[in-house]
Amino acid sequence: MSEQFVTVLDWVAVLCILAGAALSLVAGVGLVRFPDLLSRMHTAAKPQVLGLLLVLVGIGIRLVPVETNVFNVGTLILVALFQVVTIPVAGHITARVGYRTGRIDESLMARDELAARLASDDEIAGGGGDMSR
Repeated sequence: MSEQFVTVLDWVAVLCILAGAALSLVAGVGLVRFPDLLSRMHTAAKPQVLGLLLVLVGIGIRLVPVETNVFNVGTLILVALFQVVTIPVAGHITARVGYRTGRIDESLMARDELAARLASDDEIAGGGGDMSR
């Protein structure tokens, strides 16, 4: 590869890494500053994942011109895949636990579809408090 192309790739990689780091910083500040569980859950999931993906893209771009056998781009793709798959599940579980323990301010919700489902499940179970949900 030409030296100019490698220089351009280096700058693109630096910009991706800086943008990813900035998004991760914003996510960390949001975790501290936001008042309720749903807002904190949102800021923990959305910008953090995008920030990590940008950092991984930056590292991947930087590794393309360098032929190395120790660490390759496939590892970065696996890390990104696991993050994209696990973060929504963790956010969903966090929201359900917060809802069931009463830590969510119901005045901030536009719709509460889970309450209707839980009420209908309780009616079907005879109000026995089915713990399998």
